[in-house]
Amino acid sequence: MAGSSPDDVVGVAVMGSSLPRRPSGPGHVPLARRRDRLAPLPSTLVTFAQSERAELADLLDRVGPEAPTLCEGWTSHDLAAHLWIRETDPVGAGGIVARPLAGFLERRMAETKARWPYDELVDKVRNGPARFSVFAIPGVDEGANTTEYFVHHEDVRRATDPALPPRELGDDVEGWLWRRLKLLARAQFRRSPVGVVLEREGTVDEHGEPETIRAAAGTRIVTAVGRPSELTLLAHGRTSAAQVRLVGEPDDVEQLLRSELSE
Repeated sequence: MAGSSPDDVVGVAVMGSSLPRRPSGPGHVPLARRRDRLAPLPSTLVTFAQSERAELADLLDRVGPEAPTLCEGWTSHDLAAHLWIRETDPVGAGGIVARPLAGFLERRMAETKARWPYDELVDKVRNGPARFSVFAIPGVDEGANTTEYFVHHEDVRRATDPALPPRELGDDVEGWLWRRLKLLARAQFRRSPVGVVLEREGTVDEHGEPETIRAAAGTRIVTAVGRPSELTLLAHGRTSAAQVRLVGEPDDVEQLLRSELSE
């Protein structure tokens, strides 16, 4: 998946410019701020995972099977195979969560790519999991797929030449991703050799202080400042593409970027 290098420092340190606001559609309901738990997205945004799935499938159609992605060594065809296996092939999906089975996953991906033409495989991803899949259980989609499809959508968007810019997702989606980071950041940054603090850009808590998450303990601290969506990309190892500002000693920043973050 996505790796990092010292050259990534330049890409990470520059914040993206303002962008046109993402259309929210009729009946959009803003998310109430709930800091004590991961509140579900409002009804109009429970489908954010679904819209990301559809937009990613459309993008895969446009770029074709040989397009690069931010997943190191993977083409768009590989990514489509990964997504299908994750939701439909529980045996092959074991290689996603268990590193010793990674070689088996690669074989299953090769078999999947050979089994169906690229366009047909993308349609299978677009149509969602089969009825027998755990991902088809009502209520699973939001928790399991919101972040997954957002990250992989950006894996294709930002690997284009030139890379597509960050999107304006709206406060409700950004808030949901922030609460998700509160739950998972410690696991995602567990391999960081330095302490990590995530700081949400543009918001403050009830005391007027920046909203932060202590993602990794340490005496040497790097603070990553950005939107929750960009911090999510950083947490998933997309260090060259995440539009965040890293504050800390240069050696500490380099160590963070060299570390193997969550994939």
